[in-house]
Amino acid sequence: MAVQIQVINRSKHALPAYETEQSAGMDVRANIDESISMNPLERAIVPTGLFIALPPGFEAQVRPRSGLAAKQGITVLNSPGTIDADYRGEIKVILVNLSNEIVHIQDGDRIAQLVIARHEQAVWEVAEVLGDTARGAGGFGSTGKQ
Repeated sequence: MAVQIQVINRSKHALPAYETEQSAGMDVRANIDESISMNPLERAIVPTGLFIALPPGFEAQVRPRSGLAAKQGITVLNSPGTIDADYRGEIKVILVNLSNEIVHIQDGDRIAQLVIARHEQAVWEVAEVLGDTARGAGGFGSTGKQ
């Protein structure tokens, strides 16, 4: 099912698009006047020139591109980043260089992917005791151990 999303494109680039028929994410591009050089472990906030209005009950998730991560060590620092339905500012991507080399981000580089997803809002129900499960309070690697 497709959902309509209002978009303003103030970048020099085409709108993000699904590259294949069953793609979940659309690549977003850097919209910069000068290249950004990122030293190892350095982070940068990279503008995209895109502004969106999501319908209530939807979010946009900003996720790393696997090729960029595998080949250059660049990933989205707050992965996945969340764009809420009531946010109207420019989409910017927080990148971090996890490689041992200086990496250069150029205008038009595909820097992240955007996934549009439905979400629910929770209502807290305060309790004194939680129901039992087979897992119980086990966490951080506790499943599958005997």
